[in-house]
Amino acid sequence: MSKKPKIIVLDDDPTGSQTVHSCLLLMHWDVDTLRTGLRDDSPIFFVLTNTRAMPPDSAASVTKEVCQNLKLALAAEEISDFLIVSRSDSTLRGHYPIETDAIAQELGSFDAHFLVPAFFEGGRITRDSVHYLIINNVPTPVHETEFAQDSVFGYHHSYLPKYVEEKTQGQIKAESVERFLLADIRSGSLERLLQLTNNQCAVVDGETQADLNSFAVDVLAAASQGKRFLFRSAASILTALANLPPQPIAAEDMATYVRQGKPGAVIVGSHVKKTTQQLEALLQAEGIVGIEVNVAELLDETNQSATLLSDILESTKAIHNAGKTPVIYTSRQELTFKDIKTRLDFGVKVSSLLMDIVQGLPSDIGFLISKGGITSNDVLSTGLSLTSARLLGQILPGCSMVITNSDHPQFPKLPVVLFPGNVGDADALGTVYKRLTKYTK
Repeated sequence: MSKKPKIIVLDDDPTGSQTVHSCLLLMHWDVDTLRTGLRDDSPIFFVLTNTRAMPPDSAASVTKEVCQNLKLALAAEEISDFLIVSRSDSTLRGHYPIETDAIAQELGSFDAHFLVPAFFEGGRITRDSVHYLIINNVPTPVHETEFAQDSVFGYHHSYLPKYVEEKTQGQIKAESVERFLLADIRSGSLERLLQLTNNQCAVVDGETQADLNSFAVDVLAAASQGKRFLFRSAASILTALANLPPQPIAAEDMATYVRQGKPGAVIVGSHVKKTTQQLEALLQAEGIVGIEVNVAELLDETNQSATLLSDILESTKAIHNAGKTPVIYTSRQELTFKDIKTRLDFGVKVSSLLMDIVQGLPSDIGFLISKGGITSNDVLSTGLSLTSARLLGQILPGCSMVITNSDHPQFPKLPVVLFPGNVGDADALGTVYKRLTKYTK
């Protein structure tokens, strides 16, 4: 087979790197920054677009802009062999088909686009084209979970061909979707892959990482024969496509990255049920002090968010000076809004406050944990003002750790954990905290 294609991931929040390591996460997508990603030794890199936090038109616009710049960067680097992945890992919540349509428009033509939502570290599998979330060891069709009720990205079907028909508003009929079932994948799919044309929509099963590893081998073989494929996926197919060796430092030993063994800080934005359970457990841990941010106060236009900010920063500094780790978390109640735009706008307001908090953290914190996908994206791009960051690996299955550059003006070589809202058991946040504080003074 020819040299492996470069895997370029457009990630709608920064948690898609949660199964790989040693690659670049790019927070900007100008041509020069994209060329840095293309030149990097790793077979894979991520462009963090944060489109899940945007309304549909903005998501389409950003995706097109990335692709237009990518076209120029690919030409400049003389790269023609690449795979594009639109990574959205929010249990089928996201701008599909808006983002894949925008990518196809700018970088087409593709022979097929594949939906591969299986994410084993997050307890999600696909069997007979039905996507399941394993809850208390029971595979539950995802349309029966809280995620299907999402006020922005809700859906009614776990059977992926029906999901496609629903999301494309009937432009792609369920019966026209190609289905790669477990038996197909396990017996080999190359011949079928070579037959696909005209951006055919296909959905892919996966019960174990080995399933997607097999599928990836066939995908890469087809690509080496000239087929052009686009993916809409969770993170597990990326593991298979990148095929990396084990990460340099084991998850249990990642405290070695903590700066001078000092206590850190935790920012919690996600309000899904699993995050709330994990937060409750973390707040019981030794050395932790919670600071609740009552986001309802931001609904009041007359309220001075500057006062709220200064109070939080004052508390944070006092906790840090006492040798403890502040956990700054948004209030847990789900607020209701008159429409989607108002909800998204309020989300921006909350995030803006959280990022002001990040920028005001003591500069000698040992580590930072960011809980929630959109929160993590904003921490990297706004809170820490990064153009790029190097991914160190996973501190827990599905939880990435990155490190800031040594020349960062405020937080040089700061390890930052990107912890998705829906990953891990009830003690997972506490486990990460304990791993990082193994050597804390």
